[in-house]
Amino acid sequence: MVRKSTRVIANGQARRKRTPVAIWLFGLHAVRDALLNPARVKLRLIVTKNAADKLADAIAASGVTPEIADPRRFPALLDPGSVHQGAVLKAIPLDWGPLITIAAPDKGGAAIPCLLLLDRVTDPHNVGAILRSAEVFGARAVIAPMWHSAPETGALAKAASGALERQPYLRVKNLSDAMLDLRNLGYTLLGLDEDAGVGIGPLVASLGDRPLAIVLGAEGPGLRHRTRGLCDQLVKIPASGKFGSLNVSNAAAVALYAMAQRVALDRTKTQ
Repeated sequence: MVRKSTRVIANGQARRKRTPVAIWLFGLHAVRDALLNPARVKLRLIVTKNAADKLADAIAASGVTPEIADPRRFPALLDPGSVHQGAVLKAIPLDWGPLITIAAPDKGGAAIPCLLLLDRVTDPHNVGAILRSAEVFGARAVIAPMWHSAPETGALAKAASGALERQPYLRVKNLSDAMLDLRNLGYTLLGLDEDAGVGIGPLVASLGDRPLAIVLGAEGPGLRHRTRGLCDQLVKIPASGKFGSLNVSNAAAVALYAMAQRVALDRTKTQ
């Protein structure tokens, strides 16, 4: 038996780490928007005849040759609970580039840059909904740690309903390091916490045109101690009733709305 050298093994491991693992996107909205995204590397498209008819324009624009499948014997390897609607696309996860580049305050986009940071939010449905809100309200990017967060999957893409193709979703090695990098870029870091003494609306309005990063923790545990300590200020979403907490995706939408109001006010002043 011939044993591989340590160098050969190490080189093989390094290549595997560099090679993105393909994912299966599913659902008409997610597949359509992925087909229309020139940045998405597309490997294999499987559709039923009915889905092919509905996606005809996107399939033609993508240049991908579809495989027509029998809906009773769909060949894609998906979880039993995945509602694929007769359309699946094998693709490579998107590469949005480094955080420093996409978060640079002088980069194009909204007049006042805003980012969302997710501290161990693992539910793909929540992250998908957050991406939709981030796109609607003009966030520069949604950022999460590489570990203990929702990866780019078909379930996340379906929940995002196409927003994953347009809204940057960056997973970084260390969220704390990312927060420090953002502070060096001039961002104010606001941690969302239901026990904070300051409401998010007035605080955001008082920040003028400073770049803003809103940090949200997972449901239940909330922000981790280290993450909380790196925030410049903790803020809350005021509640009028006794039940004072929101689902993390709903909380993200409210926080983004507060940010959007500040952007709108800034634009009014400059007109």
